[in-house]
Amino acid sequence: MVNRLPAVDDFVSLRGAMDRLFNESFVADPFRALWASAGSARMLPLDVFETEDAVVVLAAAPGIAPEALEITVNKGTITLSGQVPNVAESESAKGATWHLHELSHGTFRRTMTLPFDIDAAQADATFEHGMLRLRLPKAEAAKPRQIKITVAGTEQPTEAMEAEAT
Repeated sequence: MVNRLPAVDDFVSLRGAMDRLFNESFVADPFRALWASAGSARMLPLDVFETEDAVVVLAAAPGIAPEALEITVNKGTITLSGQVPNVAESESAKGATWHLHELSHGTFRRTMTLPFDIDAAQADATFEHGMLRLRLPKAEAAKPRQIKITVAGTEQPTEAMEAEAT
């Protein structure tokens, strides 16, 4: 038997608890993190990126029928909502004895606000292999513009003046 000071035993116990916390929180099964709990933001994980003309939203929605998804747009705010069915209530599961039931179910709602307005009338959404791809064009007012400089006292832009000089 090894004799240790009580403080060393407390430190070893604390370290073990921290290791377990880290492993359970950050190194857990990736699918458990994907569908953490009903109603959580992780229930519909998103990737969002912007191009010069549009913003693209990719949403992982495995097990959700496209008709169970609802997309609403109000100026620069996008909301994705819907319902994940409970597999335990499916016809194939009636009378079954469950040994494990980890797949989350229930309603979800994800809302994000963009720093610019979008043209919802030109938006399009596709759904393939459990992935929703939503393309939202930027409103004309939100697109970058180049402003021509006019030299004071003339009606011509500076580019026209440079062309005359050559």
